[in-house]
Amino acid sequence: MPFPALVRSAGLVAVLALLAACRIESAAPASGPVAAREGAPSGDVWVYTSMYRHVLDALDPLLKEKLPGVQVHWYQAGSEKVASRLEAERAAGAVRADLLATSDPFLYERLAREGAFARYASPNVLRVPRSLVDLDARYAAVRLSTMVLVHRQGTTPAPSSFEELANGRWKGRVAIGDPLTSGTAFTWAVFCQARYGDAFFTGLREHGAIVAGGNAAVLQKVESGEADAGVLLLENVLAAKARGSPIQVVWPTDGAVVIPGPVGLFSTTPNPVAAKAVLDVLLSPEGQRLIVEKGDMHAVDPRLGGPRGEPGVDALLERAQPWTPALVEQGLTRGGDIKESFTRAFSR
Repeated sequence: MPFPALVRSAGLVAVLALLAACRIESAAPASGPVAAREGAPSGDVWVYTSMYRHVLDALDPLLKEKLPGVQVHWYQAGSEKVASRLEAERAAGAVRADLLATSDPFLYERLAREGAFARYASPNVLRVPRSLVDLDARYAAVRLSTMVLVHRQGTTPAPSSFEELANGRWKGRVAIGDPLTSGTAFTWAVFCQARYGDAFFTGLREHGAIVAGGNAAVLQKVESGEADAGVLLLENVLAAKARGSPIQVVWPTDGAVVIPGPVGLFSTTPNPVAAKAVLDVLLSPEGQRLIVEKGDMHAVDPRLGGPRGEPGVDALLERAQPWTPALVEQGLTRGGDIKESFTRAFSR
């Protein structure tokens, strides 16, 4: 799954070039963008993130233990809201964030092209599948969310693919997120539009698909019986099942949509030493384990299993549609057109 433009070959940093040949289970690069630490990390670090609050609460004690001299401040909101705040600060020339950790791969690629990120390859990134890191060392995934099919038990037979949602078999009984307001729904829409064209949106509309808003709304509509099937984040499904929800995961035969949640270090940070140390903790085995156990998301560390008994990252990537450079370009340059196409289909 070549994670976006991560497949660019130009300007590879020396240490990450090793990833082109193999996955390195443990290694400590001696040079390149892994800057030498100048004293113990200390001071304030601001992280703008869409990670769930309860995951941040779980990460706080670990960060205090590993980095006692660093005060980590979170600005937590949905990816779209974080992006809006960031853009306003960039326009004003006053970016407060040291690190960005949201779930919008297209935003990271754009910011990277605009030179917003400093290059930094954490030693812990060397364990990560090469398809999940930017080989120019401007950002790397720290967590993986996954869009899957969901089906309420005891109703109509479950759909087997995203494509089937638009064929009429579940007429009026399908709930999807709104790509105009939900970043994860937008990424899913980019994949579906690239594979099935604008006709996919038209088919959804003609067969009465319910545009529910965000993932929480989709879950509510399927759980309540307003819909029998839907498209939802795996982490939401697993958490719902754990509390007894009558829904089940269906892995789509046309491939799940994995949405990497990267972290990037802003070039404007006034405290790069501490910011890099925080990034290292997020990618550490302890940090990755918290992301799995508290967030029900997949870690990028292949040594860890997936959430609630699911297989780990390698098996996940085999179940997923690949990120390609062409798809990244489509999301970057035609995102507005895709949203407009969706809007046209559902306004008829």
